[in-house]
Amino acid sequence: MKKIFLSGLIAGTILLILSVAGLYLLLWLIPDMAMEYFGPAFTSRMQRNVFYYVHPFIIGMSLSWLWDRIQSRFGGPTLAKSLKFGLCYMAIATFPYMLLIYSAIDVSLPVVLTWLVFGFVEATIAAIIFNQQNIRR
Repeated sequence: MKKIFLSGLIAGTILLILSVAGLYLLLWLIPDMAMEYFGPAFTSRMQRNVFYYVHPFIIGMSLSWLWDRIQSRFGGPTLAKSLKFGLCYMAIATFPYMLLIYSAIDVSLPVVLTWLVFGFVEATIAAIIFNQQNIRR
């Protein structure tokens, strides 16, 4: 349990850094898409903004637990195992949720697709971290 918690905390920290960096990168590279975040579909209340910073830690802990349970299903080198885990997570969790969001919230398809890709990247990076944690033990 300690291994799952520590790996999840490390992954959450790295995912938070990447999430914030990705937001600034989006503002710089695709400012038109970034402007959608200021539309009426999104709420920006200070008491809710904390969830943006908590989310990577929840994902990190959840993925760490999942990785601990199913890592033996993925063979190959670290990158291959991590990509397989990322694809699995994207197919099972991220893709269906993005369909739901696209059908219910007034956001563009490119925004939803970036979220889909980000879900894949999150899970892949987390799996790389979890692999490294397993190697050290």
